[in-house]
Amino acid sequence: MPRLHMHVTDAADAPLRAALHELRGTLEIPHHFPPTAQAEAESAARAPRIPAADGAVATEHTLEDATDLPLFTLDPPGSLDLDQALFLSRRPGGGYRIHYAIADVASFVTPGGALDAEAHHRVTTLYFPDERVPLHPPVLSEGAASLLPDRDRPAVLWQLDLDADGALTSTSVRRALVRSRAALDYAGVQRVLDDETAEEPLALLREIGLLREEQEVARGAISLQVPEQEIVEHDGRYTLAYRAPLPAYGWNAQISLLTGMAAAQLMLASGTGILRTLPSAPDGSVARLRLTARALGIDWPHHTSYSALIRTLDPRRADHAAFLQDCTALLRGAGYTVFDGSAPPPADALHAAVAAPYAHATAPLRRLVDRYTSELCLAASAGAEPPAWVRSALPALPREMEAGTQRANQVERACVDLVEAALLRDRVGETFEALVVDIQDKDPTHGTVHLYDLAVIGPVETAPEGPALPLGHHIQVRLAEAEPGRAPVRFTPA
Repeated sequence: MPRLHMHVTDAADAPLRAALHELRGTLEIPHHFPPTAQAEAESAARAPRIPAADGAVATEHTLEDATDLPLFTLDPPGSLDLDQALFLSRRPGGGYRIHYAIADVASFVTPGGALDAEAHHRVTTLYFPDERVPLHPPVLSEGAASLLPDRDRPAVLWQLDLDADGALTSTSVRRALVRSRAALDYAGVQRVLDDETAEEPLALLREIGLLREEQEVARGAISLQVPEQEIVEHDGRYTLAYRAPLPAYGWNAQISLLTGMAAAQLMLASGTGILRTLPSAPDGSVARLRLTARALGIDWPHHTSYSALIRTLDPRRADHAAFLQDCTALLRGAGYTVFDGSAPPPADALHAAVAAPYAHATAPLRRLVDRYTSELCLAASAGAEPPAWVRSALPALPREMEAGTQRANQVERACVDLVEAALLRDRVGETFEALVVDIQDKDPTHGTVHLYDLAVIGPVETAPEGPALPLGHHIQVRLAEAEPGRAPVRFTPA
């Protein structure tokens, strides 16, 4: 599931913003697009060059017109980089039909050009608490290529047919001109779904989402509802709290997940593609999690699988949130696997958490690889060969995506450290109630605590030669350090 990103409002203090600015400089995050790339983006925004099935270039006027579909987008409030729009309906003979429009980035980015080169350099959109560093210039990502409401846009249009149980029965992909009718947000959608005032296209989001969740359970897939940190104001002081995603977020994510699985199947059938893969957890990892669950007082019956257990947890509880954070260790090792017609599809094509072959396909405005997935799936659906520019780029994509993902993870961890330190720097010396969630095997005087009243997880260490930390026990800790940009939060037993 996509992450919900920490956000700093305008009320946040100046030192934090200064530290975030300094962090971007330290990490060498680009401030602007090169002039040649920006110029290409502005030219493409005025006149997109839409690839035609025969390898020629089409225009918006020659695209199939699908603007009659009353599509809608569903994103956090204020979002402008809208990758996906959907329309849900019932099929006359039973089951469901999903029309899912994906931003057609290839119509705006010329292979081998300056804009293409910059996208391969950036790889992903980077999210900081105070701003976003986009993969593509905003004139495209928040303008001409974005599926904004009441604008005609070229798109890669998926048609996914499901049976009455929510299982996929057929897939087709084509280019089309689309027009979104509304930009919706999760809270608003959840409200009308809960009070049952949503009209059927939107009401079907819950119906289909719940069916897809049942399919997920049947596959034995892992769906981590890891809570996100949120900055909140209380009595004039800014603190961190946990926020669990709304059900509507999960149901929308199920549509994206379904499309990624359908994309993987199309590419596997055609013999050429790029998959998002994840190996099974190493031996002993689940056994270690059982020990952690026991230490945290979480009941995990032996007959209950890991994937079933995590669906019973409440991410708003400190002990459950700590365990869910620990569970992310099982998702490490994800990568990208390329296969081309000269060799058979890989035997290890499974994504262990999805419990099926899977591909990144639905966020081309924010992630480089999705543009290539779209082109591969368009070719596979049409029974055609992939474009030469796509095939030639495939071998390098896994390395590029790995580097970009590592940079995004580095940014995320550094931002969390900064925000935690900024919000706690005036509380050095105070004591907090905490739960010991981890200890180092080689040195049990060093470990990790999860605060009860704040959404903070940080290191704790006793004095040299001190007693071992009590894993799974409730203790009081004193904040020893917190200086944004200089020292992340660190605790000692009180």
